[in-house]
Amino acid sequence: MENQSVYEECIKACQECLYACNHCFDKCLMEEDSGMMAECIRLDRECAEMCAIAVQAMTRNSPYAEDICLLCAKVCEACGNECSLHKHDHCQACAESCFRCAEACRKMAS
Repeated sequence: MENQSVYEECIKACQECLYACNHCFDKCLMEEDSGMMAECIRLDRECAEMCAIAVQAMTRNSPYAEDICLLCAKVCEACGNECSLHKHDHCQACAESCFRCAEACRKMAS
């Protein structure tokens, strides 16, 4: 896989974002008023799944990896924007990870 080194930084960012989103998802479900966290929870799931798809595409050197990563960046941005609205530590950490991943995905696709 010659291109894997090109993808390395992006793969790492996607894996970290996937972890952060799953952690945030789990913690949001435990919040007292988890109903208020519905959009955050939904976007955590969307983002984690998109990051997993992006990792799969890059590790198999898919001809669609760049397109998938651009979509991943869009989903990460949306999740990061939502998470940044909440004061919980797990939401703030997730937002940071989402924004880092969005940046890495855009950089890889350019």
